[in-house]
Amino acid sequence: MNMQENHQVKDIKPSRRYSIAPMLDWTDRHYRYFARRLTKHTWLYTEMVTTGAIIHGDKQRHLNFDEIENPIALQLGGSDPMALATCAKIGESWGYDEINLNVGCPSERVQNGAFGACLMAEPLLVADCVKAMKDVVDIDVTIKHRIGIDQEESYDFVRDFVGTVADAGCNTFIVHARNAILKGLSPKENREIPPLKYHYAYQLKQDFPHLEIIVNGGITTHEQAAEHLKHLDGVMVGREAYHNPWKLTQVDELFYGGAAHTASRAQVMHAMRRFIEAEMAQGLPIRLMTRHILGLFQHQPGARTWRRMLSDSKLLKDADFQLIENALREVTKGHP
Repeated sequence: MNMQENHQVKDIKPSRRYSIAPMLDWTDRHYRYFARRLTKHTWLYTEMVTTGAIIHGDKQRHLNFDEIENPIALQLGGSDPMALATCAKIGESWGYDEINLNVGCPSERVQNGAFGACLMAEPLLVADCVKAMKDVVDIDVTIKHRIGIDQEESYDFVRDFVGTVADAGCNTFIVHARNAILKGLSPKENREIPPLKYHYAYQLKQDFPHLEIIVNGGITTHEQAAEHLKHLDGVMVGREAYHNPWKLTQVDELFYGGAAHTASRAQVMHAMRRFIEAEMAQGLPIRLMTRHILGLFQHQPGARTWRRMLSDSKLLKDADFQLIENALREVTKGHP
C-alpha cells in the first residue's frame, strides 16, 4: 500500500453501509478479530448480550474486545428501560461505537424474557427503551427488528412501529425483511421460511427519508448488496459472512472506496498469530479461535483438509499455533 492509498483509507468515515449481523454463539470477539483482518471498514456487531448478563454477570467476559475491532456495536437484549440505560452507559464507557436493541430475535427463550421480536407488539415500550438509552449516552442508539410478527403482515404495522420509535429519537433501523413467527418455528426456520419482503424496507426509506434504513436477510452476494444500496443506506450480511469470510476482503474496495485487500489467506493467519497465542496464554483453548476460521478456504482447493484438521478433536487437544501452520502447509501443498 502506498502513502496515498493509506491516506485514503484513514479518511474513510466509519459507516454502516456494510455490516455483519449479530449472531449468537458466532460473532464473539474471536470471530470479530478475524473479520477485521479481512475488512477494515465493515461495521461489526457483538452477539446479543442481555441486560442481566451485564449488570449481574462477568462484564469482562461479555464486553471485552480488541481496539482493532472498531467500529463495533454492542447489541443488547432487554425490555426494561432503566436496565437498558444502565447497560448502554456501561457499553459506551467500554468503548463501543453504537448500542443496538434486539427487537428481532424470535426464540422462545428470548420471548420468555419479554424481549426480542415480541417487542414489536409494544412500540411505545420500545420507544421508552430508546429514549432511556439516548438520555445517558452520546453514541448512536439503533434498533434491529423484523417487518412483522406472526400473522401481522401489513406494511402499516412496521411503518407505524418505525414511526413511533423514531419519535423517541432513534435514527437508524436495521430491518430483517421477514416476519417473525413466535410460535411454531425454530430460530433457524425463522431465518428461512417467512418470505423476504425487501420492498417493505424500500418503502420505509421512502416514507422516512431522514432515517438511516439498513436491510438484513438473505443477502449472499456483493451484487445483491449493491442492488439494495441503490435504495437503502446499508446492508447487513449474516451467515454468508461467517461461512465464506474471504468475501469480506472485497468489501472495503467495493462499498467504501478503500484500498484493495492484498494479503493472502496464509498472511491473514500469520497476522493473527500474536492474538491467538495471547488468548491461549490466558488459558483459552485454540479451538475457540479455530472454529471461526473453518471457512477461510471455502471453494478453494484444500478447503476440506483445512476444515478437517482444524476441527479434529484429537489434533486440537493440547494444540498450539503450529496446528494452523501445519494445516496451511497441507492446504497450500502444490499451490503457490
